Amino acid sequence: MRLRFVCGLLAVLAPTLPLPAQSTGGDGYLFSPPHATFALRGGYARASASSDVFAFVTERLTVAPGDFSGLTVAGDLAFRLRSRVDLLLGSGIATRVIRSEDRGFIGTDDLPIEQRTTFRRIPITAGVKLHLRPEGRTISRLAWVPSTVSPYVAAGGGMMYYLFKQDGEFVDYKTFDIFRTSLKSSDVSAMAFGAVGTTYSLSPHVGLNAEVRYERARGALSSDFRDFSPIDLSGVGFTAGFLFRF
Repeated sequence: MRLRFVCGLLAVLAPTLPLPAQSTGGDGYLFSPPHATFALRGGYARASASSDVFAFVTERLTVAPGDFSGLTVAGDLAFRLRSRVDLLLGSGIATRVIRSEDRGFIGTDDLPIEQRTTFRRIPITAGVKLHLRPEGRTISRLAWVPSTVSPYVAAGGGMMYYLFKQDGEFVDYKTFDIFRTSLKSSDVSAMAFGAVGTTYSLSPHVGLNAEVRYERARGALSSDFRDFSPIDLSGVGFTAGFLFRF
């Protein structure tokens, strides 16, 4: 009987008791809307590889256009500007190392003429993220509940660092001599991007985040590739990972 009386008294008094100093409620809510989020994703970056330097490499060497695509890691930090609008800062890296042989010639020792090509892209961006529906709802002065699904679009611009490098043996197609060298081009170029994604909430602080992003950029080539037009750095990335609310 006493135990029932104590439990009943606690149930009546509980709403009036002071709340502990913490940021997460015990029933799947936060005490206020998040001020920032951090997303870390991994996935696949498909390179457009449409400029003539890629066409030359794929024609002469045992490289296919799809070989310049591969794994990528991306992260972004978003700061709330107003309801459903965030300032978005991001970066990532996509790198491919491709081993190849000359398609039409072999060495005087009857061995393949081998090369290694490295293609790396590192974007650094700033933009705006627009949530297509509210990220959550406020149900009292001290409770904010995240939406289960929160789709968004984003757009912006920035700079992209790239590296295009080839090491190994090559054929001089005028004299048919075989020579060993290293060819390298790297630069920083302006870029623009657009993205669409969604976040699925696992808890008030953590969600699953998936995104499709298109990046457009072209970069100047060094004198090692002076006979070619600017290199195509554009591509589409498909990434998924975790989003953390703060």
